Amino acid sequence: MGKLGNISGKEAAKAFEKAGWMARGQTGSHLVLTKTGARANLTVPLHSELAPGTLRALIRVSGLTVDKFLELL
Repeated sequence: MGKLGNISGKEAAKAFEKAGWMARGQTGSHLVLTKTGARANLTVPLHSELAPGTLRALIRVSGLTVDKFLELL
């Protein structure tokens, strides 16, 4: 399992978009991503650095593994 430190919200959003998630809008500093067939939306905070727990929760909801997510970066 890789390390999840020093990843910005913008980098994370790009990785999720590579996995098939699409940007649907933005509210303040939070980008909302949706995916056809997924039951939940991803709300990615566009901060300069995401907390590892926040990033891990987003990865879990997206259905990816940490290793797969790190490959998409």
